[in-house]
Amino acid sequence: MDKAATIGAMAPGHAHEHEHEELGFWRTYVFSQDHKVIGIQYTITGLLFLLFGFTLMMIMRWQLAYPMRPIPFVGNWFGAANAPGGVMLPEFYNQLGAMHGTIMVFLGVVPLAVGGFGNFVMPLQIGAPDMAFPKLNMMSYWVYFIGGVAMLTGFVMPGGAAQSGWTSYPPLSDIATTGQTVWLIGMIFLITSSLLGSINFIVTIVQLRAKGLTFMRLPFFVWAQFVTSFLLLLAFPPLEAAGVLQLMDRLAGTSFFLPSGLVVSGRPLLVSGGGSPLLWQHLFWFLAHPEVYVLILPAMGIVAEVIANNTRKPLWGYRAMVYSVAFLGFMSFIVWAHHMFMTGMGTTMAAFFQTTTMIISIPSVVILTALLLSLWGASIRFTTPMLFALAFLPMFGIGGLTGLPLGLAPSDIHLHDTYYVIGHFHYVVAPGTIFALFAGVYYWFPKATGRKMNETLGAIHFWGSFICINFVFMPMFIQGLGGMNRRMYDGGAQYIHNAGLLKWNIVIGFGAWGLGLFQIPFIINFFSSIKGGKRVGDNPWDATTLEWSAPSPPGHGNFLTEPIVYRGPYEYSVPGADKDFTPQFEPDKEKPGQSGVGRGGQN
Repeated sequence: MDKAATIGAMAPGHAHEHEHEELGFWRTYVFSQDHKVIGIQYTITGLLFLLFGFTLMMIMRWQLAYPMRPIPFVGNWFGAANAPGGVMLPEFYNQLGAMHGTIMVFLGVVPLAVGGFGNFVMPLQIGAPDMAFPKLNMMSYWVYFIGGVAMLTGFVMPGGAAQSGWTSYPPLSDIATTGQTVWLIGMIFLITSSLLGSINFIVTIVQLRAKGLTFMRLPFFVWAQFVTSFLLLLAFPPLEAAGVLQLMDRLAGTSFFLPSGLVVSGRPLLVSGGGSPLLWQHLFWFLAHPEVYVLILPAMGIVAEVIANNTRKPLWGYRAMVYSVAFLGFMSFIVWAHHMFMTGMGTTMAAFFQTTTMIISIPSVVILTALLLSLWGASIRFTTPMLFALAFLPMFGIGGLTGLPLGLAPSDIHLHDTYYVIGHFHYVVAPGTIFALFAGVYYWFPKATGRKMNETLGAIHFWGSFICINFVFMPMFIQGLGGMNRRMYDGGAQYIHNAGLLKWNIVIGFGAWGLGLFQIPFIINFFSSIKGGKRVGDNPWDATTLEWSAPSPPGHGNFLTEPIVYRGPYEYSVPGADKDFTPQFEPDKEKPGQSGVGRGGQN
């Protein structure tokens, strides 16, 4: 069955004349095979995990700002298990650090960006009635959910949760407490979930595009999800294999990552030895550097959609952006060892990875420049999603520029494992990616619910978050350049060279707690708008892409009639048109009989 026939067979206007089997509550809302419900499940779950991971960070910042003081509000709860008198112990600080990083990346941002927005929006944007493999889609969510719950059970286990960092470096992780075992089990589930989802995304985009939707008419968001799916499919299996091997080291007495001659607590470790801790680093970073682009590419896709819609202009350089995102995906596989300059890889290999790291910055700059040039001469609508999308541009720019010194071995030797690294990475992921995700929530909320979120609460959420988040991460560059090391439970107070830098921990702490407070308007806005938000039509933003031709919220099969695409995705302000947007799904007036053969792709 070809692509058009597949759509025809599944579309509501064709084979849906017969009565559908009525699905009960569990199959409709819990074990659903509908991509929209699964996307909402991913979104809600990802947002909850983000909130939990962010809470762990706020507790860490108290310890860094006021070392060895009882933790307010939650001190007694922690005191019962980890910190007598409510004072945080180093072991518990390590647990918070490891679980914060893991939760935010693997349980929060990726599931929200790919599982949430990808599942809900992508099939609608390509005119598909559902994902290619609905049961596989349902399974990917529940495998992710099980993995997340498994990881969190570490907090109630003897010795607490994983405390070997989000990178789980051996040999420390091989001899850590039981929490590390459930961390590995959870990670294997999460990787499996991503593999199931990525296969589904690739097949859906290739096979279920609407009639007339050529690859160069795809919205940039779909391109971003397409490349992201290949990154997940190709980069995650090495880490899954590594996770199984590390699990065997812990449970089956093997020593894949344990070298000979280890001494633990004054006693020789009785293992066969011969393993290589560096092998884990190679396997981990072969995934974890493409993982950075798994985080950022969907964010770029969201920002592109929001900027095109709110500038009322076509994206500048659409084709250059598409080629750049594809090249970015390819290059992300040959830069991983720039995380490993300190391992003594030699000058030849260091030179290779320095060179590829500088090269991979080029497509990122092309995409960012194209988005900035799209603003030139525009009549900008400063809606809440546009505010977050605009903030993404300089924040991602700061994150990218500060990464360049870390990609060069001579400067990285001095900056490695300092707060400079945390500042760089978080500017990419926090005010970068997470701001883009907020833009997506505000932008597609009307499509999911038929209602708009409150713009005033949205503006409060944006401005408060924007100001506070810079107070959190900008001082980290000062601390890092001053030599302050990360992962120190007292903030490095025992080192003399940190004496003048410790005051910044208090500034960062207030920024973090303020950032937490400004998420309250978003939470109120999100849940109150589901029932009480302003009702809107199917296309409240006057957008051009295909998802806005479906009802809001879309029903079974998504579209009332089989969608046909006549033009590129961003036909805004076309000269001579009677309105400032020409949707992909509207035939040209002068050619009423036209059937999917319209103007070429976006120029």
